[in-house]
Amino acid sequence: MKHTVFKSKDENVSKFVFEGDGVAVEAVLYRYKEYKERTVICCSTQCGCPVGCVFCGTGKFFVRNLSADEIVNQIDSVLEYIDCQPSEIKKFQLMFMSMGDPFLNYNNTEKAIRLLNEKYPNAQLLVSTSAPIHQTHNYFDRFINLSKEISNVGIQFSVHESNDEARAKLIPTSTMSLSGIGYYGECWAEATGRKPFFNYCVHERNSSIDNINELLEWFIPDVWECTLSVICEKDNTMQNAINSKLDLIKSFSDKMLNAGYSIRVFNPAGQDDIGGGCGQLWYFQEWIKNRKNEKSNSTIM
Repeated sequence: MKHTVFKSKDENVSKFVFEGDGVAVEAVLYRYKEYKERTVICCSTQCGCPVGCVFCGTGKFFVRNLSADEIVNQIDSVLEYIDCQPSEIKKFQLMFMSMGDPFLNYNNTEKAIRLLNEKYPNAQLLVSTSAPIHQTHNYFDRFINLSKEISNVGIQFSVHESNDEARAKLIPTSTMSLSGIGYYGECWAEATGRKPFFNYCVHERNSSIDNINELLEWFIPDVWECTLSVICEKDNTMQNAINSKLDLIKSFSDKMLNAGYSIRVFNPAGQDDIGGGCGQLWYFQEWIKNRKNEKSNSTIM
């Protein structure tokens, strides 16, 4: 696939748009101080996404799954733009979380993970999933075996809310319950000896002690680690969203730490000018509009 590079005003982040064979997908490159110190690449596993999280710019527009080669090609292409050899990177993370859910394209994702582990054995291979119910049930034993075979494989579940009712409003398609995610995460941790992550989007309505008590029911701090992030509403910029929630995130983070959780905070740099983070994919949204217009015009003709 041919690709175009979009650089952010934040010199530590760039977006790559890949187009070809009827698809457009996005990957994001993050540099933390120096590429040699820490490099993170978020890549896509699908063109579009059928999950339909309400805050995601990809929406429910889905074209097709990507092949393993198309997934690997994103990583290979992005790495041409760093200033060191991949083997020299001290903390190297490849994250399957930009566009699509890896478990909805599991066979190709697993094949890509194996290929990437051979090419870049120092890279952490981190799968992020909303836990679509049927695919997670069907493929999770295979994923556990893959994780035991390749010790660099990790998993993060997109939880975002502390109870199933609130989560269903955010993720309207059929995904596993929080109790199911908690169980599968514990099974993975027991089998691998590593901690799974859950991602939680902090806002005013889910940041109380009561919310933490709900999380504690399914996500045991000794087993799980937590990533805190923010949701950028459609009428807001990511920078404004982050700035307005810094105090809230700090307060909630302190409460989570007191509850025993290990916490990290995800700040999607480059979001406003290139759509750098997961979900708010402005290039793909324009591509969708053009594709819909083309279909509409061809129907009229």
